[in-house]
Amino acid sequence: MNASAGRAASARPWLAALLALTALRVALAASLLLAPDETYYWLWSRHLQPGYFDDAPLIALWVRIGIEIAGPSPLGIRLLSPLAAALGSLLLWRAGEDFFPGRNAGITAAALLNATLVLGVGSIVTTPDTPLLLFWTATLAALGRWHATGDDRWWLAAGLAAGQALDAKYTGLLVFAVAGFWLLGFRAGRAALRRPLPWAGLALGFCAFLPVLIWNAQHDWVSFAKQGGRSAHLDIAHAPGHFLAFIFGQFGLGTPIVVVLMAIGTWRAARSRDPAQTLIAISVLLPAFVFLEHTLSGAVQANWPSILYPGAALAAAGAAPAATRRWRTPALALGLAITALVYIQALASPIPIPPRRDPIALQLAGWPQLGRNIAKIAAHQPVFSTDYATISELAAHLPAGAKLIAAGHRWQYFSFPRPQAPLAGILVQSDRRGPPPPFLFGAIRKIGHLTRTARGAVVQGYTIYHVALRVGAPAAILRNDHE
Repeated sequence: MNASAGRAASARPWLAALLALTALRVALAASLLLAPDETYYWLWSRHLQPGYFDDAPLIALWVRIGIEIAGPSPLGIRLLSPLAAALGSLLLWRAGEDFFPGRNAGITAAALLNATLVLGVGSIVTTPDTPLLLFWTATLAALGRWHATGDDRWWLAAGLAAGQALDAKYTGLLVFAVAGFWLLGFRAGRAALRRPLPWAGLALGFCAFLPVLIWNAQHDWVSFAKQGGRSAHLDIAHAPGHFLAFIFGQFGLGTPIVVVLMAIGTWRAARSRDPAQTLIAISVLLPAFVFLEHTLSGAVQANWPSILYPGAALAAAGAAPAATRRWRTPALALGLAITALVYIQALASPIPIPPRRDPIALQLAGWPQLGRNIAKIAAHQPVFSTDYATISELAAHLPAGAKLIAAGHRWQYFSFPRPQAPLAGILVQSDRRGPPPPFLFGAIRKIGHLTRTARGAVVQGYTIYHVALRVGAPAAILRNDHE
């Protein structure tokens, strides 16, 4: 048996495992209730735009494609996520073979990444981080192909993939910086900058992002300001807590043994003068530095560090092969066991966590019943809300015939139709948000209280008011009587 045939034979079990894992993730994606962020992106997908108030727009098209294939259901909204995880695993596999030939690093890196909660959870839910992670990995894979072949045409693929990463989330800008710092760091990279195709790849990435740039220029730079404003104010008093939460949070997101192997690999890659290892180290350390800097302003949300993990998996597999070979089996076993436990908890809640402390219940539980109860109170009146999470879930769960209106600043940047004020109806206001804002509503009158529950315990309370939408108040019709 020749070497290529031997590699193909050794790869078959891993491919079969990836296929089985993808099938499981598709089944879970179809079975679980939608989280508020997912229903919010579903609203985006109903009115495709080159930009949105909150973030870059690719997630809207991502959801629309899934719905066109599988229908307006949890599976449709999430369909591309497990498929992207599988494709990203194959791309990471390819990158490992190109950056570290002969070390079997590709299979190991892909296996380690799939043993993390970052991919385990990210592959069954739909957020902007899912396409970001795919196109970040695709950019690394294209750079790996260039490194292995010297063919400058791979810079076109790298630029296009990086542009899509930026269209997925503005954090994707960091992958351009990763490639730039890498090229400046070694002789062949600097030589490449004197040729046209790397610059053509950069231009392709810019062209992919240009519609987003134009939309923001036409809309007060609103999503750039929203995302950039996260680091606008220092919070030194809480910075140590944010720092520790970010560091130790990775042991949960990456699972403990996998994270230790990734840290060892990244450390060794950073100390190496090998161009491949230098790129891998930059792809981890540059975004890590950005997130560490953010801890001076606020908490780093759990989904943000996902872009660290493809490079870190490659570092563990290629820069620390001896340690990773020794610990790979227990790392994968523990990581997959933790992921399976999260899946089981999401489906059946066997661990009796108090609902108010259960992050899964806080996100998923009780929305259908809340929608039915609100429909009874509304009795064909318009239903208002100012909270994007509440209004998005109501859009998914209110029965046919309900008129649903979102009120607030963010909705003026959507292409939804506008209501004709003054318009009276009921307002569903999360207790976390306090009383209704008077600049949006008049004639405010409290009429009741509802709760969202899990396993008989209250997860979240909602106060119900009768209100009248003020003339000129920013608002949008999300559903009307004819849908």
